[in-house]
Amino acid sequence: MNDPNAPIHWNGRYHMFFQYNPNAAVWGDMHWAHAVSEDMIHWRHLPVALAPTPGWDDADGCFTGSAVDDHGTATILYTGVKSCAPEQATLRDGAHNFREVQCLATSSDPQLLTWNKWKQPVIQPPNEPRLTGFRDPFLWRENENWYLGVGSGLFKQGGRVLLYRSKDLRTWEYLHSLASGKWTEKESVNPVESGEMWECPDFFSLGKKHVFLYSTAGQVIWESGELDPKHVFHSEKRGILDHGAYYAQKTQLDAKGNRILWGWIPETRPEAEFSAAGWAGCMALPRVLSINPEGSLEMCFAAEAKALRAKSFAIPPQHLGPSQCRRAMDEIQIENLAAEITWKSNSLPAALALVDRGGPWWSAKLEPKGAASAMLAVNGILLEVTLGPKRETEFHLFLDASVAELICNAKHAVTTRFYRKPDGALRIRVSDNDLLAVTSLKAWQLRPISPDRLTT
Repeated sequence: MNDPNAPIHWNGRYHMFFQYNPNAAVWGDMHWAHAVSEDMIHWRHLPVALAPTPGWDDADGCFTGSAVDDHGTATILYTGVKSCAPEQATLRDGAHNFREVQCLATSSDPQLLTWNKWKQPVIQPPNEPRLTGFRDPFLWRENENWYLGVGSGLFKQGGRVLLYRSKDLRTWEYLHSLASGKWTEKESVNPVESGEMWECPDFFSLGKKHVFLYSTAGQVIWESGELDPKHVFHSEKRGILDHGAYYAQKTQLDAKGNRILWGWIPETRPEAEFSAAGWAGCMALPRVLSINPEGSLEMCFAAEAKALRAKSFAIPPQHLGPSQCRRAMDEIQIENLAAEITWKSNSLPAALALVDRGGPWWSAKLEPKGAASAMLAVNGILLEVTLGPKRETEFHLFLDASVAELICNAKHAVTTRFYRKPDGALRIRVSDNDLLAVTSLKAWQLRPISPDRLTT
């Protein structure tokens, strides 16, 4: 599995579609798998929602897309791909020559189990010889008009999003580029790797700003800014959404109107290993997005994840000596690779590690850099962290099987993968010096999300 597609809250349930190859644990022959949930945490798999149709424009794959409510009818806009001659292709990566078009499907089924495709694409790619891609549509509505953005780019110029307008989701008028970027000036067969193509774009209003997300050059970028009356986005702030194994982001509104972020966690082990394992990829936990007073994007794990909490531990280090803290931490044993840990520090340096009998298994270390920043190292991934006036740092970690998701100060996320089973239960370790910086530490053993999950 890879990209999350068309997450939508429909008839009281959350529906998640995602890219899926039913024939192997590697990319190819992309279908839309389908899962449903009451709480965004516990999911039940349903039959495949979309599959390639021989002879149609999606004959070689149903790529990423979005779902909307069109006056009570669930409607999907997605990218269909079909093999073609090189001169007609919009996707050329050395292994494929695909022509990408935007397709439409609707469902009148209350459970969204069956979908009816339109045979003809609703949007063809522009006739531009420098085009580097044309896929992954997103939508929003303003009054009587729908607006649709498509990820694209220009060879040796940079990624961009092409903007279209429609009143009925079927007939579309091209407007202009919603946003555009610059090429990295590095040559690559795959234009996504060189910044010449933006994948999986998303765009929405949040607080008093608009937020633009896109995936390129191995990272997910966020930008916040203003949408002018002519529907051109003007970026004001920018950052990396997650510094680790996180890609192909997608958002939705939950039942309460919160903006929920989803992301695909890819494998970081060799293809031969995950192919032999028979599975690859998973979804990150849902995160709630917000805009802070400075206009920067912030995130936290959705409150629904608290339903997984079981046995809990709490340590107030400021009230205990190092030896007492050590004994208290020894009581925390993380079993079944499922835990939630939060901690705060009010000075630097600060570090925390999860260890087994063989030594460190996961670690985070924060060291001072300047008056208002510090460097955070998470299992070899290094990033700069901004500090508030009180220089307090808050960490929130979820550990689940081969995945660790960390959010620091609600701004900096790092998702990492592990494929080594711990030698015994994991324990929390903080050095005696670092204990002085920790002001609170809480941990929970988590219940598995499902009884049959894969753990390696």
